[in-house]
Amino acid sequence: MMTLNKENFVEKEISSAGVIVYMPTLEGPRFLLLHYGHNYWTFPRGKIEKGEESFDTALRETMEETGLVKADLIFFDNFKTQENWIFMKNGRKVHRVIIFYLAQTQKRNIKISDEHLGFGWFTFREAQKIFQGDKHSENRKVIRQAFNFIGGKNKKEEHKTT
Repeated sequence: MMTLNKENFVEKEISSAGVIVYMPTLEGPRFLLLHYGHNYWTFPRGKIEKGEESFDTALRETMEETGLVKADLIFFDNFKTQENWIFMKNGRKVHRVIIFYLAQTQKRNIKISDEHLGFGWFTFREAQKIFQGDKHSENRKVIRQAFNFIGGKNKKEEHKTT
C-alpha cells in the first residue's frame, strides 16, 4: 500500500502579472528592470487582486511601480508568456505562475515606487548578466522570449491598446 505524502501535491497559483517593458534604441531594445536591493532585479509586476484580470493587474502594477500609464505603452496582442516557480509553502509544493505581457515605450523617465531602490534600461546582453544563476532562470527565459519576439521571430502586427 502506498502512502500519499502531502509534499508530493503541487498547488498551482496564478498569483501575479507584469509587463516586460522595452524601449527601441539604435543598439537594440533596452529592457526596463526594477531594483529591489540585494542584487535583486525584476520586471514591473505584482499580485492579482480578487476579481482582477491578469492584463489589468499588469497594467496597474506597471503604473504603480514605474509611473508609466496605458498611453505610454504599446502592447503586442500576440505576446504573452509566464514565469513558473516551484517552492514550498506550509509544507506543500506550490507552482506559482507569473504572467507577463510585452509593451514598448518611448518614455525614458521612470518614477519608481517606494518598494524599489532604482531602475535601469538594459540591453538583452546586460540583462542576461544581471539574471545569472539558477534563481534567475525564469527571468532569463522570459526576456529571451521577448527579445526573440522583438527581433522579428513570431512577430506580427502590433497594436496600441487604448
